[in-house]
Amino acid sequence: MQQWISDYLTAQKRAVDTLRPDQIATLVEMLRDVWKRDAQVFAIGNGGSAANASHFAVDLGKGASDVLPRRFRVLSLTDNLPWITALGNDYSYDEIFSRQLANYARPGDLLIAASVSGNSPNLVKAFQWAKANGMKTVALVGAKRGQLAELGDHVIAVGDTHYGRVEDVHMHILHLICYAFWEHPEWAA
Repeated sequence: MQQWISDYLTAQKRAVDTLRPDQIATLVEMLRDVWKRDAQVFAIGNGGSAANASHFAVDLGKGASDVLPRRFRVLSLTDNLPWITALGNDYSYDEIFSRQLANYARPGDLLIAASVSGNSPNLVKAFQWAKANGMKTVALVGAKRGQLAELGDHVIAVGDTHYGRVEDVHMHILHLICYAFWEHPEWAA
């Protein structure tokens, strides 16, 4: 068991090492621009990535916003279960995010999706809707990249395909961008 844990941790470090600081800095700049324009940030994902989207919305909306002169307007579209199930039941599960965006989003808003495969139909449909309606998109994906990487305005691909490792690295990225503002609020100005 200790060897398996050691091997897992080594693989996790390798996955983190595939990140490029310049790509994360670009994402921080995108969020800085959204904040300056008082535009909305939306986060989406499925399964563990849905939990990451919710966690990100809390950290950006509460923690990072607590130190800024104006708060981030951020919403995880994974959190309203009655609405998600109504949309999935009455339309299609593929539309659970795009239909919410139709109610909330405006041109210039930012949509961030996390997906290990990059091919989740509901995320792809949300990106298609976002692009058709003037939003910017960020895809956090795994090594397979998928359709989200083709559609995204900004893409960060983790160099691994293991679901747990990639989801963990996505959370690293999401924490990094929140803490960029939380620990350095002067960068927002």
